[in-house]
Amino acid sequence: MKKKIGVVLLNMGGPDSLDAIQPFLYNLFSDHDIIQIPKPIQKPVAFLISRLRAKKTRKYYEIMGGKSPQKEQTLQQAEKLQSALGEDFKVVVAMRYWHPFTEEALQELFKEDLKGIVLLPLYPHYSRTTTGSSFNEFDRKVKKYIKSGKYTVLSTLKGVKNPYYYSSNIPIKKINCFFNNPDYINAMVTNIKENLPADYKDYYFLFSAHSLPEKIILDGDPYQKQTEETVRLIMQHFQGVKYSLAYQSKVGPVKWLEPFTDQEIERLAKEGVKKLVVIPVSFVSEHSETLYELDYQYGQLAKELGIESYIRIPTLKTHPLFIEALKNLVIKSLQG
Repeated sequence: MKKKIGVVLLNMGGPDSLDAIQPFLYNLFSDHDIIQIPKPIQKPVAFLISRLRAKKTRKYYEIMGGKSPQKEQTLQQAEKLQSALGEDFKVVVAMRYWHPFTEEALQELFKEDLKGIVLLPLYPHYSRTTTGSSFNEFDRKVKKYIKSGKYTVLSTLKGVKNPYYYSSNIPIKKINCFFNNPDYINAMVTNIKENLPADYKDYYFLFSAHSLPEKIILDGDPYQKQTEETVRLIMQHFQGVKYSLAYQSKVGPVKWLEPFTDQEIERLAKEGVKKLVVIPVSFVSEHSETLYELDYQYGQLAKELGIESYIRIPTLKTHPLFIEALKNLVIKSLQG
């Protein structure tokens, strides 16, 4: 059988049922790359937080239809990317906090005879809390299949029949980010234009990104600067349109990146903005941050504040230009 390049799409994941909310949150708050509390108490604290937040969060997912669509949409992205790359590649999905987990992705990936692996995060902007955490999880899990010496037999890998040998010398390429990649920017610009009304120049563009604790940025995380650069590159294609960048989804009492999206909507309403386009800039699939916060929560807020037209641009999902961008990122990583 011909050797293949394995491509692992990395994403956060989301609850695929109401019963999955609490364990999803537990996995999230157990991640030391996100919440850095003493490791001996992290899991007990995560259990407590997840139990408390699950009750509140449940209503979000009930409004969304009982689950996050991120899993289905990420699997669809993988399917489209597989078609674009062809039979010389094997594309799998590895979610960080819910199924399919990284270990499940490896089980699928190692059914193939591999000559290389490319890790492709579906986070355009690098942060230790997203891409960094997913890379760390992959490194931890893949070590389970590498023993001393050059090769390790995968015969103990659940679900694998007649396994190949996995070589610890197989090159693993990691794509850190693509915030300023021309193909990604083109996909974003095209997707925005396809969902704008003819009079879009009368609208204010509000970009919304997932917030992070300010301390993470002060420690050198590039997420904020990369997000700002993405917005700048996009707005080069919309000359004369007023815009700003805000942040959403704060959790906990510490200081996070500001301004917050709801506060920015309030500010714009006070300044007389009546037409608003909201553009999710750090998300490439739909989940609670877009469907509940941007559509339901902030959409209602805008209406209450007198904003007459509120348009939320959909995420890229399987937009053909985005799939082409992902394909080109994989090919380029193998050439570099």
